[in-house]
Amino acid sequence: MEERPETELISIPATPRASTPEILTPSGQRSPRKEAKSWTPSSFISPRFISPIGTPMKRALINMKGYLEEVGHLTKLNPQDAWLPITESRNGNAYYAAFHNLNAGVGFQALVLPVAFSFLGWSWGIISLTIAYVWQLYTLWILVQLHEAVPGKRYNRYVELSQAAFGEKLGVWLAVFPTVYLSAGTATALILIGGETMKLFFQIVCGSVCSSNPLTSIEWYLVFTSLCIVLSQLPNLNSIAGLSLVGAVTAIIYSTMAWVLSVSKPRPPSISYDPISLPSFTASAFTVLNALGIVAFAFRGHNLALEIQSTMPSTFKHPAHVPMWKGAKVAYSLIAMSLFPIAIGGFWAYGNLMPPEGILSALFEFHIHDIPRGLLAMTFLLVVFNCLSSFQIYSMPVFDSFEASYTSRTNRPCSVWVRSGFRVFYGFFSFFIGVALPFLSSLTGLLGGLTLPVTFAYPCFMWVLIKKPTKYSFNWYFNWILGWLGVALSVTLSIGGIWSMVNSGLKLKFFNPPG
Repeated sequence: MEERPETELISIPATPRASTPEILTPSGQRSPRKEAKSWTPSSFISPRFISPIGTPMKRALINMKGYLEEVGHLTKLNPQDAWLPITESRNGNAYYAAFHNLNAGVGFQALVLPVAFSFLGWSWGIISLTIAYVWQLYTLWILVQLHEAVPGKRYNRYVELSQAAFGEKLGVWLAVFPTVYLSAGTATALILIGGETMKLFFQIVCGSVCSSNPLTSIEWYLVFTSLCIVLSQLPNLNSIAGLSLVGAVTAIIYSTMAWVLSVSKPRPPSISYDPISLPSFTASAFTVLNALGIVAFAFRGHNLALEIQSTMPSTFKHPAHVPMWKGAKVAYSLIAMSLFPIAIGGFWAYGNLMPPEGILSALFEFHIHDIPRGLLAMTFLLVVFNCLSSFQIYSMPVFDSFEASYTSRTNRPCSVWVRSGFRVFYGFFSFFIGVALPFLSSLTGLLGGLTLPVTFAYPCFMWVLIKKPTKYSFNWYFNWILGWLGVALSVTLSIGGIWSMVNSGLKLKFFNPPG
């Protein structure tokens, strides 16, 4: 009988496990896929769920997952945003954030800080300035964190975040007036200050040679407005990053020059550091409130924080708040190094003799013959450059509102002529407001009081209403108390600003040269 051969054991080689393919990101860089540590809405696209699927489909799904995680797949983009000047370009970075925050945070308001010290004195002046700086830095951090507080939603404008926190109608009512008033009021004040400073620069450079038929103040306002309109033709917020850099550098330089020149010269013989006393207690109280309003107004720019952050790309891996906060920290470190020396050095140099128009007026009044004309002219020229740059960034939200209204009605982007028309109209409208109400440049205290909630109060309320911290926790109590304290300060400082305005007879006394 023929033996049956043993059955051969056929070994089937194990199918090698397919290696995880690399992910091709939109930037063209290839990186190995890493397992997600936490669940994301795209977690269902995973090799363990799609192993039966063929290799091409599997690779396509994995690549799609990497792409979606890279670009932030759940963010709902409004097509209209691509037509508006604030969100038209999203290639911003930490450097742009630093430039814009510096340009918005340092400016002419620093020049009147010594005036506040002349009414508050050394102790309360330094204490109030320090508290205001720390407070506004905290609320700026809140705004940066709340920009993408809701997954898939970017709050590109201050009003949008206000609506998310307070409701559609109440949010508009609470945010529109102070933000528009801050932007438009600042633009008008910049025209007045820039025009007057150009006039002084011309007088210093020309001297008696050009005194036969000089331009009037209103004509200088018109010259400055025309320059602002020309620069305002830059299309969007990112396109003015270079101007913001110029504005930031010039502000730091002229602030430093102002206090260095002041402290390097002999002080007036009758100087005193006692707070200025007025005949009645009521007058003294309202003057102190107005001085606190000046301190509050020194820290403006929070109405632009979300707008600046919206110019940056944002993904799950690289959220926009990281470069924004890096730029903001650098900017506000430089702001502190500009504001504190000019307030302390200016008050040390002039004490209670500080003119109500600020430290540049004091330089002109007390040291016109001690400081070389070229150095003084350079200081005034830097102020002009800074005012031109600041006008652009503070006007950008107004331009954005004009174009948003136009695009929502026509469902198409603004043409070059329409965009230019809006900006020419706004520039000359601000000019006419400044001519009709020339005392606006002396309303720093009132501006600080009316716009104080934007910086010190609203962000605290927004944090509680959107983040919803545990009720009755320290975080909950801290933000509610801070917010209501900001509202109370806004009301009292606005009253003090109005009283100071009425008491001064609404007279413009900005940089009046002696004689």
